[in-house]
Amino acid sequence: MTDSEAAFARDVLEQLHKAEITLRYTYDRCLAIGEKDDYSADEEERFEALTSKFARLSDMLIKQAVKAICLLDLEEAPETIRDTVNRAEKKGLIASAERFVEIRHLRNDIAHEYAGVRILGVYRGTLKYTPDLLDSVSRVKSYMERLLAS
Repeated sequence: MTDSEAAFARDVLEQLHKAEITLRYTYDRCLAIGEKDDYSADEEERFEALTSKFARLSDMLIKQAVKAICLLDLEEAPETIRDTVNRAEKKGLIASAERFVEIRHLRNDIAHEYAGVRILGVYRGTLKYTPDLLDSVSRVKSYMERLLAS
């Protein structure tokens, strides 16, 4: 591994760590609110922060962290999101490719949620899948730390 590849991986690792902390904090606050049919303006603001952080961390994990791991493992980066998810499952970076596909679908719903028609489903999905996303982050961080230490 070159110095620039290691530096890129360390930067991704640091970004993942920071994003994980902020997502976990916001998730805990929203979990305390729970699922409802109607939210106050303050609660909606908290859930908007949660969904935003969820989508950003999901992207970071798939688009940056797996790319960094491929560099460290001297492999070509996968071409599609599906290939990336499948490779991540094979490496033990995520527990389930299918579960992560569901996370990606939720991320897309978050990115394209304009009218608020399905916002309650987005909030529920984010509460449901955040533990899986955080588990994946933990797995990726451990894997990257082992690679960087060797």
